[in-house]
Amino acid sequence: MLTSVRSLLAATVLAGSVFAVAAPAAAQDIELSGNAAVVSEYRFRGVDLSGGDIAIQGGVDAAIGGFYVGTWGSSLDEDTVGYGHTKLDVYAGYSGSAGVISYDIGVLAYLYPNAPAGKDTDYIEPYASIGATVGPADVTLGVAYAPEQDSLGGGDNFYVYTDVGVGIPNTPVSISGHLGYTDGFLTYTSDGKAFDWSIGADVALGSVASVGVAYVGAEGDPTTLDDNGTVTPTDDFIYDFVDDAVVVTLSASF
Repeated sequence: MLTSVRSLLAATVLAGSVFAVAAPAAAQDIELSGNAAVVSEYRFRGVDLSGGDIAIQGGVDAAIGGFYVGTWGSSLDEDTVGYGHTKLDVYAGYSGSAGVISYDIGVLAYLYPNAPAGKDTDYIEPYASIGATVGPADVTLGVAYAPEQDSLGGGDNFYVYTDVGVGIPNTPVSISGHLGYTDGFLTYTSDGKAFDWSIGADVALGSVASVGVAYVGAEGDPTTLDDNGTVTPTDDFIYDFVDDAVVVTLSASF
C-alpha cells in the first residue's frame, strides 16, 4: 500500500503517463543504437560513484514503434560505494509524442553484478517524463519512484527533475542545465533529502562524437563511508560523496 505523499504523487504521474501511449504502427523495423563514453568521474544524481576517478561507460538500445529495451553500464570505484566495480542498468519502456508534447515511460533495473556476496544492492525504479520545446530551449520534466525494497534499506526513493538544453545557432555548441530533488534512501545524505544540479556545455565533433564539460554537485548534509563501507553521517569525513566537481565527458553514439 502506498502510504506517503511522495509515493502517491509518483504513482499518479506514472499512471497518467500510461494513457498518453499510442498504439504503434505494425511491421516496423527494429532500430539498434549504441553509445560509449569516458568521463572524468561518474556522477549519479549529483553523487560521485567512482571515487573521483575516470569511469568507462557504454550502452546498447533496440527500439520498434516507440517501444524500446536497452542496457547501459559504468565502471565504479568499489571502495567508494561498496557495490563492486560495475553498475549495469537494464530498462524497457515506450516513448512518443502527443502534439507538441513528448513523453517517455518505463521501468529500470539497477544491477551490481560484482557486489559482495550476500549484500542486497539491486533495485527496480519505474520512471516517466514529458518534454516540450519552449522558445529556443528543449525542456524535460521527469519523475522516478523506487518502491520499498530491501536494497533501499527497506524504504523507498522519490526523484523529480527538470532538464533544459539550448543549442547555439550556427555552432556545434549546446548548453544544458539540470536540477533534481531526491527524497529517500538514494541521497547519501544524513537526512535522506537532497537537491542535485549541473550546468554544462557540449561541443559536437562531427555527427558521432562530442566532448562536454559540466559543473556538478548536490546540496544536502553529507554522509561518509567508514572502513567497512557503511554510510555514516559524521563530521570526520573519510569520503564526501557530494563535493562539487567539474566533470569532463568524451562520448560517441552509433
